[in-house]
Amino acid sequence: MAAAKQKNKEENIPEPARRPVSDEAILKVTKEVVVKFIEVGRLTPANFDETFQNIYKTVHNAVRS
Repeated sequence: MAAAKQKNKEENIPEPARRPVSDEAILKVTKEVVVKFIEVGRLTPANFDETFQNIYKTVHNAVRS
């Protein structure tokens, strides 16, 4: 029964959403978010490393969950 529910769940997902997301794509999205944060002044060199890692983990977890 659980397999049937999973199959029905997957059938409702559009085809592009079922494709695996590459590490390169995750990195590109992270870069775009970081660039926006720099543009609006929310990111400085002092907190770049921590912020980049947090954004990367968040994007990674969102697409791989």
